[in-house]
Amino acid sequence: MRYKIFIHAAAAFVAAVFLAPLAWLVIASVSEPRDLLARPLHWIPEHPTWSRYDAIANSDGSDVAGLFRQSMGNSVIVALGTVAVSMVIGVLGGYALARLRFRFRRSTMVAFLIAYMLPPIALLIPLYLVLTQLQLLDSKIGLIVVYTSFTTPFVLWIMTNQFLSLPVELEEAARVDGCSRLGALLRVVLPVARPGLFATMMFTFLMSWDEFLYALIFTATPEAKTVPVAIAEFTGRYSADFGLVAAGGVLATLPPVLLALAFQRYVVDGLAAASVKG
Repeated sequence: MRYKIFIHAAAAFVAAVFLAPLAWLVIASVSEPRDLLARPLHWIPEHPTWSRYDAIANSDGSDVAGLFRQSMGNSVIVALGTVAVSMVIGVLGGYALARLRFRFRRSTMVAFLIAYMLPPIALLIPLYLVLTQLQLLDSKIGLIVVYTSFTTPFVLWIMTNQFLSLPVELEEAARVDGCSRLGALLRVVLPVARPGLFATMMFTFLMSWDEFLYALIFTATPEAKTVPVAIAEFTGRYSADFGLVAAGGVLATLPPVLLALAFQRYVVDGLAAASVKG
C-alpha cells in the first residue's frame, strides 16, 4: 500500500514538474502585462485577455504577429519535408545495413552515429557554403536539406537496430512466396516495424520543428522563417511583449501535441504486439 502511494506521489510530482511550465505559458498568454510583472505571480489572471491570439489570427501580415502565421506554414512544410526525405533514406539504408553483409558495415553505422553526435555549431560554416553554392539560402528547400543532413543519421541508426531485432524468417517466407526484397520490406517488414517507424517519424518531426540555430542563420525573409525564429522576433530591442511570446509558444506546441496524440495509439499497440511476439 505504501509503495503504491509512493509511486502515485512520484508520478504526480513528475507530472507537475513537466506540466507547470506549460500551464504558465497558457496563463501568461492571456494575462495583462501588469499581471506578468506582479510579485507574487498571479496564477489566475485578474484581467484575462485574448488580444494576442486575436492579433495573430487577424493581423494583416505586416507586423510580427501576422508574420507568425506564415512561419507556422513554413515550419509545417519544412518539418514534413524533412520527415519524408529522412524516412525514405533511413528506412532503405537501415534495411540495407541490417540485412546485407558487406565490408565496413559496422564502421559505416558508427560513422553515421558520430555524424549525428557532432554539435550543430561545428557544421554551420560548411552547411552555409553548401547552401550558397546550391543557391538555397533563405529558402524552405534549403532548410529541408540542412535538417535532413542531421536527422538522417539518427533515422538510419534507429531503423537499422529496429530491423536487426526482427526475425529474418518473415522475409524469407515472403521471398519464397514470390516477393522481391523490396516487396518483402514494404509488405512484411515495415508493418511489423511500425513501433520504431512511428517513433522515429515523431522524433524527426520534433527535431525539425524545434530547430532554431540553422533557421536563424540560413533564413532572412518571412517566406522562409520558421516558428522558433518568429517567436524570437516578438521581442524588440527596447521592449518585449512576453504575453505575445507566450501566445506564440502555445500555438507552436499544438502541432507536436496533435501529432503525438494521433500516433500514440499506433505506437503503443505496436510496442505491445512486439513485446508479446518477443
